[in-house]
Amino acid sequence: MMTVNLVMMLAQAQAPAQSRGPNLLTALFPFILVLIIFWLIIVLPQQRRQKKHMQMVESLKPGDRIITSGGIFGTVMGVYPDRIELKIAANVKIDITKNAVAVILERQKTETKTES
Repeated sequence: MMTVNLVMMLAQAQAPAQSRGPNLLTALFPFILVLIIFWLIIVLPQQRRQKKHMQMVESLKPGDRIITSGGIFGTVMGVYPDRIELKIAANVKIDITKNAVAVILERQKTETKTES
């Protein structure tokens, strides 16, 4: 009879309450923090540099002196939607992509005539 009572008690006994793990937000917080820091340190400055470079390239005009990313010095002869025509020596012109422009050395000086 005692074994029956013992079996009944064990059968009716509740399983111990499982301890809850950390909250999902608490568990994901370090990963979210790392992503935010990555965004601020890596992605955002890169986007700013890219936008600044795009504005520089869009402002090119014939006569501007530039250096390409390959180290070629030249004078812009023409700006087209997909390329830039560059004069690098007398009677020597090459076409480069707009992304190849590294630095603008000197802007074309526009002459302004004053009327008297």
